[in-house]
Amino acid sequence: MRYLQFVALALLSSLMICCGKSSPKFSPRTVQLYEQHCARCHDVGAANAPRRGEAQAWEKRLRKGYPTLIKNINSGLVAMPPKGGCAECTDADFDALIHYLVESQP
Repeated sequence: MRYLQFVALALLSSLMICCGKSSPKFSPRTVQLYEQHCARCHDVGAANAPRRGEAQAWEKRLRKGYPTLIKNINSGLVAMPPKGGCAECTDADFDALIHYLVESQP
């Protein structure tokens, strides 16, 4: 099933590129949440926070899996407060934020 979703997404993306239409990789909400709640630590690596876009810093964490990462965000970890200080964030928001942290470049 996931394979078919991947293939469908790849075809749709290719079609959008061919037609000159593309959508942003990250939603405006994700970028806004990042700027409001995550950037002050993850842009500079404060308290050893893994920096945005540094794949090597995220590699070990990603091996734990997204459910564990989201659990750690919800409960807080080291200097990061519970929910990363984002009381309104959902687990889906955290999933998107992790992707943003790992895949986007400063």
